[in-house]
Amino acid sequence: MVLVALLSNPKSTGNRQLLPRVRSYCAGNQDIFHYEVECVEQIGRAMQMIAHVKPAVLVINGGDGTVQTALTELYQGHYFEGASPPPVAVLPNGKTNLIALDLGIRGDPIKALEQIVAIAREGVQGHVVARELIALSDGGPTSRPVLGMFLGGAGLADSILYCRNRIYPLGLSNGISHFLTALAVLAGVFFGIKGKYMPPAARPVSISFIRKGQMVGRYAVLIVTTLEKLLLGARPAGGADVGGRLKLLAVDHSAGAMLRMVFASALGRFGRQKMDGIHLEHGDEIRIEGENSSVILDGEIFHADEGRPIVLTSTPPVPFLRLAA
Repeated sequence: MVLVALLSNPKSTGNRQLLPRVRSYCAGNQDIFHYEVECVEQIGRAMQMIAHVKPAVLVINGGDGTVQTALTELYQGHYFEGASPPPVAVLPNGKTNLIALDLGIRGDPIKALEQIVAIAREGVQGHVVARELIALSDGGPTSRPVLGMFLGGAGLADSILYCRNRIYPLGLSNGISHFLTALAVLAGVFFGIKGKYMPPAARPVSISFIRKGQMVGRYAVLIVTTLEKLLLGARPAGGADVGGRLKLLAVDHSAGAMLRMVFASALGRFGRQKMDGIHLEHGDEIRIEGENSSVILDGEIFHADEGRPIVLTSTPPVPFLRLAA
């Protein structure tokens, strides 16, 4: 049995510089089965090959779209017939790396890969953690959901798209790009600055919970996730057994709500008490609907509209590999 199966997408931005090092490392390590795809459409075939070698750990090396497609194929393609899929690890490669960070995988990807191989040699017990995934669909009985772990919507999705389309092309570092985007968003919220070089104003969005009714408003931040923490350490009150596995954070598109979020975060108190304009909830099923409303699930864009909602549910727990036991 191969200890580690590594799935790489050479087309992802991070692999333009990283992949030669990955290939060199794998060439000298017989414990790794390295499979490269030329496009995400080949990931299903890659999973078939990986299932044949029965790895102890599956490592995904690619951008957000690669991770999302790999998770969807892994847990809906049923390639590991008669056996559970191996725990998944994600190399820090994409623009956001939220899943990698949640699993304690950060820093140099080759060093992270070395740690993963060492854990596989000693036995993965003690490093496997359960995480639910978000299943995104249109709610139809025949639709095949797309799986991920972090969704941004409303003003947050517009801000991410603004960063991608306006700021990243400037060739600046990720940190500076995100800082400039944050400044532009805050300028729009606090001072009402508009224009073609600014992020678009937030549009009304309807958020429905299967058991808790409906929220309708304009939100500067909308996050749904199954990760341990939502944003800045916030956690909804109660727990998954009380309110559902999906965690939601929505912040009204107002200067007051944004100020409360910023100051509470700076003081380390964000999410500890109820604040006007800030909504922290759990849900089993969440529906997002709005005119030309976009959401981004692990880096990939999906669109909702009036009468055509995006429906979010959670999967049963699936295994991931966490570096810090």
